[in-house]
Amino acid sequence: MRKFFLAQIAILMAAACLPAAQRSAAEARQVADQVLQHAIVIDTHADTPQMMLDEGYDLADPASPYMISIPKMRKGHLGAEFFSIWVPVDWPRQDLVHRALDLIDVVNEQVARHSDSLGLARSAGEVLRLHRQHKIAVLMGLEGGHIIIDDLRVLDNFYRLGVRYMTLTHTRDTEWADSSGDTPRHNGLTPFGRQVVERMNRLGMMVDISHVSDKTFYDALAASKAPVIASHSSCRALCDAPRNMTDDMIRALAKNGGVMDINYYSAFLDPGFRTASNKISKQVDAAIAAARKQREREGKTLSYAEENAIRVKMQADIPQPSYKVIADHIDHAVKVGGIDHVGLGSDFDGVDAIPRGMEDASHLPDLVAELARRGYSQEDLEKILGGNVLRVMRQVVQVSQEMQTGGRAQ
Repeated sequence: MRKFFLAQIAILMAAACLPAAQRSAAEARQVADQVLQHAIVIDTHADTPQMMLDEGYDLADPASPYMISIPKMRKGHLGAEFFSIWVPVDWPRQDLVHRALDLIDVVNEQVARHSDSLGLARSAGEVLRLHRQHKIAVLMGLEGGHIIIDDLRVLDNFYRLGVRYMTLTHTRDTEWADSSGDTPRHNGLTPFGRQVVERMNRLGMMVDISHVSDKTFYDALAASKAPVIASHSSCRALCDAPRNMTDDMIRALAKNGGVMDINYYSAFLDPGFRTASNKISKQVDAAIAAARKQREREGKTLSYAEENAIRVKMQADIPQPSYKVIADHIDHAVKVGGIDHVGLGSDFDGVDAIPRGMEDASHLPDLVAELARRGYSQEDLEKILGGNVLRVMRQVVQVSQEMQTGGRAQ
Protein backbone atom coordinates (compact mmCIF):
# COMPACT_ATOMS: atom_id res chain seq x y z
CA MET A 1 0.00 0.00 0.00
CA ARG A 2 2.84 2.38 0.86
CA LYS A 3 4.42 1.75 -2.55
CA PHE A 4 1.08 2.49 -4.20
CA PHE A 5 0.76 5.87 -2.48
CA LEU A 6 4.40 6.74 -3.27
CA ALA A 7 3.76 5.93 -6.91
CA GLN A 8 0.66 8.12 -6.93
CA ILE A 9 2.61 10.99 -5.38
CA ALA A 10 5.30 10.61 -8.05
CA ILE A 11 2.64 10.74 -10.78
CA LEU A 12 1.07 13.85 -9.28
CA MET A 13 4.46 15.56 -8.94
CA ALA A 14 5.29 14.81 -12.57
CA ALA A 15 1.90 16.12 -13.68
CA ALA A 16 2.50 19.32 -11.74
CA CYS A 17 5.60 19.90 -13.87
CA LEU A 18 3.66 19.74 -17.13
CA PRO A 19 2.29 22.86 -18.82
CA ALA A 20 -1.41 23.73 -18.77
CA ALA A 21 -3.85 23.40 -21.67
CA GLN A 22 -2.56 24.29 -25.10
CA ARG A 23 -3.16 27.71 -26.63
CA SER A 24 -4.01 28.71 -30.17
CA ALA A 25 -1.17 29.90 -32.38
CA ALA A 26 -2.37 33.52 -32.09
CA GLU A 27 -2.66 33.33 -28.30
CA ALA A 28 0.75 31.68 -28.07
CA ARG A 29 2.40 34.39 -30.13
CA GLN A 30 0.84 37.05 -27.92
CA VAL A 31 2.13 35.34 -24.76
CA ALA A 32 5.58 34.95 -26.32
CA ASP A 33 5.70 38.63 -27.29
CA GLN A 34 4.73 39.64 -23.74
CA VAL A 35 7.39 37.41 -22.19
CA LEU A 36 10.12 38.56 -24.55
CA GLN A 37 9.47 42.20 -23.65
CA HIS A 38 11.03 41.67 -20.21
CA ALA A 39 12.52 38.15 -19.88
CA ILE A 40 16.29 37.71 -20.02
CA VAL A 41 16.94 35.03 -22.63
CA ILE A 42 20.22 33.28 -21.82
CA ASP A 43 22.00 30.84 -24.13
CA THR A 44 24.68 28.90 -22.27
CA HIS A 45 26.77 27.76 -25.24
CA ALA A 46 27.88 29.20 -28.60
CA ASP A 47 31.18 28.52 -30.38
CA THR A 48 31.47 31.79 -32.30
CA PRO A 49 34.85 32.95 -30.81
CA GLN A 50 36.78 30.62 -33.13
CA MET A 51 35.37 32.53 -36.12
CA MET A 52 36.29 35.82 -34.48
CA LEU A 53 39.88 34.70 -33.92
CA ASP A 54 40.64 32.75 -37.07
CA GLU A 55 38.69 34.80 -39.61
CA GLY A 56 38.40 38.25 -38.04
CA TYR A 57 34.64 37.79 -37.86
CA ASP A 58 32.84 40.85 -36.51
CA LEU A 59 29.67 40.25 -34.50
CA ALA A 60 28.10 43.36 -36.02
CA ASP A 61 28.35 41.99 -39.57
CA PRO A 62 24.89 42.56 -41.11
CA ALA A 63 25.57 39.81 -43.68
CA SER A 64 26.91 37.31 -41.16
CA PRO A 65 27.13 33.71 -42.42
CA TYR A 66 27.11 32.49 -38.83
CA MET A 67 24.38 31.70 -36.31
CA ILE A 68 25.37 34.38 -33.81
CA SER A 69 25.65 38.08 -34.66
CA ILE A 70 24.46 41.24 -32.96
CA PRO A 71 21.59 41.77 -35.46
CA LYS A 72 20.50 38.15 -35.08
CA MET A 73 20.70 38.28 -31.29
CA ARG A 74 18.70 41.51 -31.26
CA LYS A 75 16.00 40.05 -33.52
CA GLY A 76 15.87 36.92 -31.38
CA HIS A 77 15.68 38.87 -28.09
CA LEU A 78 18.81 37.08 -26.86
CA GLY A 79 19.84 38.86 -23.69
CA ALA A 80 22.97 36.95 -22.67
CA GLU A 81 25.34 34.59 -24.44
CA PHE A 82 27.99 32.32 -22.95
CA PHE A 83 30.72 32.24 -25.59
CA SER A 84 32.70 29.02 -25.61
CA ILE A 85 36.44 29.21 -25.06
CA TRP A 86 37.11 25.94 -26.85
CA VAL A 87 40.42 24.46 -27.93
CA PRO A 88 40.42 21.09 -29.76
CA VAL A 89 41.59 18.14 -27.68
CA ASP A 90 44.36 17.39 -30.19
CA TRP A 91 45.80 20.92 -30.01
CA PRO A 92 49.52 20.90 -28.98
CA ARG A 93 49.53 20.78 -25.18
CA GLN A 94 52.11 23.56 -24.90
CA ASP A 95 49.80 25.90 -26.83
CA LEU A 96 46.45 25.09 -25.20
CA VAL A 97 46.50 28.00 -22.76
CA HIS A 98 47.79 30.43 -25.40
CA ARG A 99 44.97 29.53 -27.78
CA ALA A 100 42.39 29.93 -25.00
CA LEU A 101 43.85 33.33 -24.06
CA ASP A 102 43.63 34.43 -27.68
CA LEU A 103 39.95 33.43 -27.77
CA ILE A 104 39.27 35.38 -24.57
CA ASP A 105 41.04 38.39 -26.08
CA VAL A 106 38.85 38.42 -29.20
CA VAL A 107 35.70 38.18 -27.09
CA ASN A 108 36.87 41.18 -25.08
CA GLU A 109 37.76 43.03 -28.29
CA GLN A 110 34.25 42.52 -29.65
CA VAL A 111 32.74 43.84 -26.42
CA ALA A 112 34.98 46.92 -26.55
CA ARG A 113 34.29 47.49 -30.25
CA HIS A 114 30.52 47.25 -29.82
CA SER A 115 30.05 48.68 -26.35
CA ASP A 116 26.77 50.26 -27.45
CA SER A 117 25.29 46.75 -27.83
CA LEU A 118 27.45 44.42 -25.74
CA GLY A 119 28.74 44.31 -22.18
CA LEU A 120 30.98 41.84 -20.39
CA ALA A 121 29.25 40.11 -17.47
CA ARG A 122 30.84 38.09 -14.69
CA SER A 123 27.80 37.67 -12.42
CA ALA A 124 24.03 37.41 -12.43
CA GLY A 125 23.87 40.97 -11.16
CA GLU A 126 25.87 42.24 -14.12
CA VAL A 127 23.59 40.36 -16.52
CA LEU A 128 20.61 42.14 -14.96
CA ARG A 129 22.37 45.53 -15.10
CA LEU A 130 23.20 45.11 -18.78
CA HIS A 131 19.65 44.00 -19.52
CA ARG A 132 18.33 47.20 -17.97
CA GLN A 133 20.74 49.10 -20.23
CA HIS A 134 19.33 47.22 -23.26
CA LYS A 135 22.69 45.59 -23.88
CA ILE A 136 23.50 41.93 -24.59
CA ALA A 137 25.51 40.37 -21.77
CA VAL A 138 28.62 38.52 -22.93
CA LEU A 139 29.88 35.71 -20.71
CA MET A 140 32.46 32.98 -21.22
CA GLY A 141 32.72 29.26 -20.52
CA LEU A 142 35.84 27.11 -20.89
CA GLU A 143 34.98 24.02 -22.94
CA GLY A 144 37.21 21.15 -21.89
CA GLY A 145 39.20 20.51 -18.73
CA HIS A 146 42.23 19.57 -20.85
CA ILE A 147 42.77 23.31 -21.37
CA ILE A 148 43.91 23.86 -17.77
CA ILE A 149 46.82 21.40 -18.36
CA ASP A 150 46.29 19.74 -14.96
CA ASP A 151 47.15 22.92 -13.08
CA LEU A 152 44.72 24.51 -10.62
CA ARG A 153 46.57 27.82 -10.90
CA VAL A 154 45.64 27.95 -14.59
CA LEU A 155 42.01 27.41 -13.59
CA ASP A 156 42.31 30.29 -11.12
CA ASN A 157 43.60 32.60 -13.83
CA PHE A 158 40.83 31.72 -16.26
CA TYR A 159 38.36 32.66 -13.54
CA ARG A 160 40.11 36.01 -13.05
CA LEU A 161 39.80 36.60 -16.79
CA GLY A 162 36.02 36.21 -16.63
CA VAL A 163 35.41 32.51 -17.33
CA ARG A 164 32.33 31.48 -15.35
CA TYR A 165 31.98 27.81 -16.15
CA MET A 166 34.20 24.95 -17.25
CA THR A 167 33.07 21.84 -19.09
CA LEU A 168 35.02 19.11 -17.29
CA THR A 169 35.87 17.20 -20.48
CA HIS A 170 35.44 17.53 -24.20
CA THR A 171 35.49 14.57 -26.60
CA ARG A 172 38.40 12.74 -24.97
CA ASP A 173 39.28 11.77 -21.43
CA THR A 174 41.49 14.17 -19.53
CA GLU A 175 44.11 12.98 -17.08
CA TRP A 176 41.51 13.32 -14.35
CA ALA A 177 38.04 12.75 -15.84
CA ASP A 178 36.35 10.44 -18.35
CA SER A 179 34.51 11.78 -21.40
CA SER A 180 31.33 10.46 -23.01
CA GLY A 181 33.23 10.43 -26.32
CA ASP A 182 36.12 8.20 -25.26
CA THR A 183 36.91 4.84 -23.67
CA PRO A 184 36.82 5.29 -19.87
CA ARG A 185 40.27 5.42 -18.25
CA HIS A 186 39.52 6.52 -14.69
CA ASN A 187 36.08 5.18 -13.79
CA GLY A 188 34.82 8.76 -13.52
CA LEU A 189 36.70 11.47 -11.63
CA THR A 190 40.15 10.87 -10.17
CA PRO A 191 41.10 12.37 -6.78
CA PHE A 192 42.61 15.32 -8.68
CA GLY A 193 39.35 15.64 -10.62
CA ARG A 194 37.52 16.05 -7.33
CA GLN A 195 40.05 18.74 -6.39
CA VAL A 196 39.19 20.54 -9.64
CA VAL A 197 35.48 20.50 -8.74
CA GLU A 198 36.25 21.72 -5.22
CA ARG A 199 38.41 24.53 -6.61
CA MET A 200 35.64 25.57 -9.00
CA ASN A 201 33.19 25.67 -6.09
CA ARG A 202 35.60 27.82 -4.11
CA LEU A 203 36.18 30.20 -7.02
CA GLY A 204 32.49 30.56 -7.84
CA MET A 205 32.81 28.90 -11.26
CA MET A 206 29.96 26.69 -12.47
CA VAL A 207 30.76 23.01 -13.00
CA ASP A 208 29.55 21.95 -16.47
CA ILE A 209 28.89 18.25 -17.03
CA SER A 210 28.11 18.31 -20.77
CA HIS A 211 30.49 15.92 -22.60
CA VAL A 212 31.39 13.89 -19.50
CA SER A 213 30.83 10.15 -19.09
CA ASP A 214 27.89 8.99 -17.00
CA LYS A 215 30.19 7.96 -14.14
CA THR A 216 32.00 11.32 -14.25
CA PHE A 217 28.58 13.00 -14.08
CA TYR A 218 27.64 11.23 -10.86
CA ASP A 219 31.10 11.75 -9.38
CA ALA A 220 30.91 15.47 -10.14
CA LEU A 221 27.51 15.74 -8.45
CA ALA A 222 28.88 13.95 -5.39
CA ALA A 223 31.94 16.21 -5.28
CA SER A 224 30.22 19.55 -5.88
CA LYS A 225 28.87 21.64 -3.04
CA ALA A 226 27.10 23.88 -5.55
CA PRO A 227 24.49 23.23 -8.26
CA VAL A 228 26.01 22.16 -11.59
CA ILE A 229 24.91 22.78 -15.17
CA ALA A 230 24.79 20.84 -18.42
CA SER A 231 25.55 23.76 -20.73
CA HIS A 232 24.49 22.00 -23.95
CA SER A 233 22.93 18.55 -23.53
CA SER A 234 19.60 17.00 -24.56
CA CYS A 235 17.50 13.98 -23.52
CA ARG A 236 18.77 10.44 -24.14
CA ALA A 237 15.26 9.03 -23.81
CA LEU A 238 14.31 10.89 -27.01
CA CYS A 239 17.62 10.51 -28.88
CA ASP A 240 20.12 7.86 -27.81
CA ALA A 241 23.36 9.83 -27.98
CA PRO A 242 26.06 9.37 -25.31
CA ARG A 243 26.26 13.17 -25.03
CA ASN A 244 22.64 13.29 -23.91
CA MET A 245 21.36 12.79 -20.37
CA THR A 246 19.36 9.81 -19.15
CA ASP A 247 16.21 10.36 -17.10
CA ASP A 248 18.06 9.24 -13.97
CA MET A 249 20.75 11.83 -14.69
CA ILE A 250 18.13 14.54 -15.21
CA ARG A 251 16.52 13.66 -11.87
CA ALA A 252 19.91 13.68 -10.13
CA LEU A 253 20.77 17.05 -11.64
CA ALA A 254 17.43 18.45 -10.45
CA LYS A 255 18.04 17.11 -6.95
CA ASN A 256 21.42 18.86 -7.03
CA GLY A 257 19.63 22.11 -7.91
CA GLY A 258 21.27 22.41 -11.30
CA VAL A 259 20.06 23.26 -14.79
CA MET A 260 20.04 21.21 -17.99
CA ASP A 261 20.39 23.51 -21.02
CA ILE A 262 18.94 21.87 -24.12
CA ASN A 263 21.27 21.49 -27.13
CA TYR A 264 19.86 22.32 -30.60
CA TYR A 265 22.06 19.93 -32.63
CA SER A 266 19.81 17.81 -34.84
CA ALA A 267 21.87 14.66 -34.20
CA PHE A 268 21.24 15.06 -30.45
CA LEU A 269 17.53 15.74 -30.95
CA ASP A 270 16.27 13.41 -33.67
CA PRO A 271 17.25 9.70 -33.82
CA GLY A 272 16.44 9.45 -37.54
CA PHE A 273 18.73 12.33 -38.42
CA ARG A 274 21.42 10.94 -36.09
CA THR A 275 21.41 7.51 -37.77
CA ALA A 276 21.45 8.93 -41.29
CA SER A 277 24.18 11.48 -40.60
CA ASN A 278 26.37 8.85 -38.91
CA LYS A 279 26.23 6.73 -42.07
CA ILE A 280 27.81 9.47 -44.19
CA SER A 281 30.11 11.00 -41.58
CA LYS A 282 33.29 9.50 -43.08
CA GLN A 283 32.36 10.76 -46.54
CA VAL A 284 31.72 14.24 -45.16
CA ASP A 285 35.04 14.29 -43.31
CA ALA A 286 36.85 13.15 -46.48
CA ALA A 287 35.19 15.89 -48.56
CA ILE A 288 36.19 18.56 -46.03
CA ALA A 289 39.77 17.25 -45.90
CA ALA A 290 39.96 17.42 -49.70
CA ALA A 291 38.57 20.98 -49.69
CA ARG A 292 41.18 22.02 -47.13
CA LYS A 293 44.00 20.64 -49.26
CA GLN A 294 42.64 22.45 -52.29
CA ARG A 295 42.55 25.73 -50.35
CA GLU A 296 46.13 25.13 -49.16
CA ARG A 297 47.27 24.67 -52.77
CA GLU A 298 45.65 28.04 -53.49
CA GLY A 299 47.46 29.60 -50.53
CA LYS A 300 44.19 30.05 -48.66
CA THR A 301 42.34 28.60 -45.69
CA LEU A 302 38.98 26.84 -45.74
CA SER A 303 36.63 29.04 -43.70
CA TYR A 304 34.22 27.71 -41.10
CA ALA A 305 31.34 28.90 -43.30
CA GLU A 306 32.72 27.00 -46.30
CA GLU A 307 33.23 23.86 -44.23
CA ASN A 308 29.70 24.09 -42.92
CA ALA A 309 28.38 24.56 -46.47
CA ILE A 310 29.99 21.27 -47.48
CA ARG A 311 28.35 19.49 -44.56
CA VAL A 312 24.95 21.02 -45.30
CA LYS A 313 25.19 20.08 -48.99
CA MET A 314 26.12 16.47 -48.24
CA GLN A 315 23.32 16.20 -45.66
CA ALA A 316 20.75 17.73 -48.00
CA ASP A 317 18.99 14.41 -48.59
CA ILE A 318 18.59 13.78 -44.85
CA PRO A 319 15.28 15.18 -43.57
CA GLN A 320 15.97 17.87 -40.98
CA PRO A 321 13.66 17.82 -37.95
CA SER A 322 11.53 20.85 -37.19
CA TYR A 323 12.59 23.28 -34.45
CA LYS A 324 9.61 21.90 -32.52
CA VAL A 325 11.78 18.90 -31.59
CA ILE A 326 13.72 21.30 -29.31
CA ALA A 327 10.43 21.93 -27.49
CA ASP A 328 9.93 18.14 -27.27
CA HIS A 329 13.23 17.81 -25.39
CA ILE A 330 12.33 20.77 -23.16
CA ASP A 331 8.97 19.10 -22.42
CA HIS A 332 10.67 15.84 -21.51
CA ALA A 333 13.27 17.51 -19.30
CA VAL A 334 10.54 19.48 -17.50
CA LYS A 335 8.45 16.35 -17.01
CA VAL A 336 11.39 14.41 -15.56
CA GLY A 337 13.35 17.08 -13.67
CA GLY A 338 10.91 19.93 -13.10
CA ILE A 339 10.44 23.42 -14.46
CA ASP A 340 13.21 24.88 -12.27
CA HIS A 341 15.94 22.80 -13.90
CA VAL A 342 15.71 23.40 -17.66
CA GLY A 343 17.29 26.08 -19.86
CA LEU A 344 18.68 26.77 -23.35
CA GLY A 345 22.15 25.74 -24.59
CA SER A 346 22.02 26.06 -28.37
CA ASP A 347 25.54 25.05 -29.46
CA PHE A 348 25.17 27.70 -32.19
CA ASP A 349 28.22 27.94 -34.46
CA GLY A 350 29.54 24.69 -33.00
CA VAL A 351 27.38 22.27 -34.99
CA ASP A 352 26.51 21.88 -38.66
CA ALA A 353 22.89 20.73 -38.43
CA ILE A 354 20.22 22.79 -36.70
CA PRO A 355 16.49 22.01 -36.97
CA ARG A 356 14.41 23.76 -39.62
CA GLY A 357 13.14 27.05 -38.25
CA MET A 358 16.04 27.48 -35.81
CA GLU A 359 18.83 28.25 -38.27
CA ASP A 360 20.27 31.03 -36.10
CA ALA A 361 19.62 33.15 -33.01
CA SER A 362 17.06 35.33 -34.77
CA HIS A 363 14.51 32.48 -34.67
CA LEU A 364 14.34 32.17 -30.87
CA PRO A 365 10.92 33.89 -30.63
CA ASP A 366 9.42 31.02 -32.65
CA LEU A 367 10.64 28.53 -30.06
CA VAL A 368 9.17 30.68 -27.28
CA ALA A 369 5.86 30.82 -29.16
CA GLU A 370 5.88 27.03 -29.57
CA LEU A 371 6.43 26.58 -25.82
CA ALA A 372 3.66 29.08 -25.13
CA ARG A 373 1.38 27.15 -27.51
CA ARG A 374 2.04 24.03 -25.45
CA GLY A 375 0.66 25.80 -22.39
CA TYR A 376 3.67 27.05 -20.46
CA SER A 377 2.87 30.03 -18.24
CA GLN A 378 4.75 33.30 -18.51
CA GLU A 379 6.48 32.55 -15.21
CA ASP A 380 7.61 29.13 -16.42
CA LEU A 381 8.82 30.54 -19.72
CA GLU A 382 10.92 33.11 -17.90
CA LYS A 383 12.54 30.30 -15.90
CA ILE A 384 13.39 28.25 -18.99
CA LEU A 385 14.59 31.24 -20.98
CA GLY A 386 17.11 32.35 -18.38
CA GLY A 387 15.76 32.59 -14.87
CA ASN A 388 16.97 29.13 -13.89
CA VAL A 389 20.52 29.85 -15.06
CA LEU A 390 20.59 33.15 -13.16
CA ARG A 391 19.49 31.31 -10.03
CA VAL A 392 22.32 28.79 -10.35
CA MET A 393 24.84 31.58 -10.97
CA ARG A 394 23.77 33.22 -7.71
CA GLN A 395 23.85 29.96 -5.76
CA VAL A 396 27.33 29.10 -7.05
CA VAL A 397 28.60 32.47 -5.82
CA GLN A 398 26.87 31.96 -2.47
CA VAL A 399 28.62 28.59 -2.01
CA SER A 400 31.93 30.21 -2.95
CA GLN A 401 31.48 32.92 -0.35
CA GLU A 402 30.57 30.38 2.32
CA MET A 403 33.63 28.27 1.51
CA GLN A 404 35.94 31.27 1.57
CA THR A 405 34.59 32.51 4.89
CA GLY A 406 34.69 29.11 6.54
CA GLY A 407 30.94 28.54 6.32
CA ARG A 408 29.47 25.31 5.07
CA ALA A 409 27.06 25.22 2.12
CA GLN A 410 23.96 23.14 2.68
